[in-house]
Order: sequence, then structure tokens, then C-alpha cells
Amino acid sequence: MPYTPVWFMRQAGRSLPEYLRVREGVPMLEACARPDMIIEITLQPLRRYAVDAAIFFSDIVVPLRAVGVDLDIKPGVGPVIADPIRDAAGVDRLRRLTPDDVPFVAEAVRGLVGELGATPLIGFAGGPFTLASYLIEGGPSKNHDRTKAMMYGEPRLWDRLMGRLADITIDFLTVQVEAGASAIQVFDSWVGAVGPQDYRASVLPYTRRIFQALEPLGVPRIHFGVGTGELLGLMGEAGADVIGVDWRVPLDDAVHRVEPGKALQGNLDPALLLAPWDVIEARARDVLARGRTAEGHVFNLGHGVLPSTDPDVLARLADLVHEASAS
Repeated sequence: MPYTPVWFMRQAGRSLPEYLRVREGVPMLEACARPDMIIEITLQPLRRYAVDAAIFFSDIVVPLRAVGVDLDIKPGVGPVIADPIRDAAGVDRLRRLTPDDVPFVAEAVRGLVGELGATPLIGFAGGPFTLASYLIEGGPSKNHDRTKAMMYGEPRLWDRLMGRLADITIDFLTVQVEAGASAIQVFDSWVGAVGPQDYRASVLPYTRRIFQALEPLGVPRIHFGVGTGELLGLMGEAGADVIGVDWRVPLDDAVHRVEPGKALQGNLDPALLLAPWDVIEARARDVLARGRTAEGHVFNLGHGVLPSTDPDVLARLADLVHEASAS
């Protein structure tokens, strides 16, 4: 590729007026289960932006609901679990996911691949720590207290829960790749709440299992978390090909934290897109310059597009990345 590739986390979604129109009156989990809606929402940003990949429109709790977890996504709150998992009986209710649990996923991926042509589709799943936190806390959490209490105090129960979540994630991503997804990203959004020692002991084995299971499928694997500056080396050890870096760590610093042989993805602060264009341009050029120190670089934001972002700014940014990085 003659330039640095670019896509944006949450490039489809709340920042687009056409997304809000399509979603009007349709609950999030219903939207994530309708192939026609998944296809339309996934394609919307590609009509506006010269991005180099589409990201499958879904939510990290979709596979949990598919295996029978009673949950809903409440507007302005996030995933809410009716019966949080706090004991062995709760863990034992979690079963493997089969393709028959999510037929809408394979159908949507096949439809998207047909529409996208040469543009790759990135498959999507949540990481095991983040899924565990939602299940244990019962919803979003600032401090993940109950989650950490299980991790520290009930390591055998934690192992069973994380093992099952790793298997569900493997199953969910395999459905997407077998239907035609060109790459996958695991969003372990909240794993930055864990220190390196605890990550190595209590998270890394399960994330590694996920990436090892996907290796034979032969697609690039991306690993991303928020606030994970101290974990970047360990996240690299988990086996992904590309490590997502949030905005807190400059890419030329991240290069030294991640083992050789990995590409980096990131990492413009999403809030910068609310600033004047000259500020955005200078910072985007800085990200590109630092990204050149990596063995490979995919330009992205350091987290998802904020809902108040002007879509025209994102369009301009995608063009700038291509122009400024053209060899």
C-alpha cells in the first residue's frame, strides 16, 4: 500500500446523522441482530470517508446474549445484566456459542463482503476481561471492584469464567472469519484497570488462547484496550499481529514496549477532532511521523469516534492521512 492505511473505531455510529435515522426506534440489540441493518450501518462511513477498512457493526455483548445471558443495552448507560454472575452456578450457565446462535452475523458478513469488494472487513469481539466485568458488575463500572474481587479472591472461579468467555469470543470471531471477514479486532476496552502482574497471571492466558485459536484462520489479528500503556508489551505477547495504542502513549514510545514483529494502530485523541482543523492536522502529522518508527502502522484514533464529532472532519482527516503518508 503506497500510504498509511486508516480506519476509525466507531466510524459507524452515533456521529452520523444517517445512522441516527436508521436506528430511530430500533433498540441497539435488535439493530445488531438484523443483517440488513448491520450491512447498512457498516457501509455508511465508507460512503463518506476514504477509509481503508470497514468494521463490522455489532456490540461486545451480542455473543453473550446469543448464549442466553439476560441483558439489555440501555441508552445512556450501556449493557445491563439482569442476573450478574457471582458464583459457580452462574459461570456454569455460560455455554459455547455455535454458528446457529448467530445466523444473522454470518449472513451480514457475507452480504458485506459482497458489497465491499476489495475493501477489507474487520471482524469484531470483546475481550475476556471486559466481558467478565460486565457480567460480574451487572453493567458498566468505574473501578471494576467486584470483578477484581473475584480475580484476586476466587482464582478458580475466575479461571472458569475467563475460559468460557475466551471460548465464546473464539466462536464469535470464527463465525465472522469463516463468512469472509479479512481481519479481526479484539476490544478488551477496560483491561487497563489491571496492573501488569495481574494481567500476566489472570488475563494473558485467556487472550493468548483467543489469538492462538484464530491463527490457523490466517487473518491479521488486532488487539486493543484503553489505558493499557503499561500492558502493551504483555498485549503483544498475547499473540496479535497489530497492537492498538490509545492516545496516552506516543507511538514511538509504544514501539519500545512491544516486541519486534508487531505493527501498531492508533492513536489520535478522539477529542482532538473537536478542535480547529490546523490543530488536528498538526497532531495527525505528528502521529504519522511517530508511526513511521514502527514496523507497520495503521492510523486510527486512540479510542472510538465521539458522538459530537463532525463527519466532515473525519472525511478530511482520512484524506490527510493518505496524502501526508503517500510514498
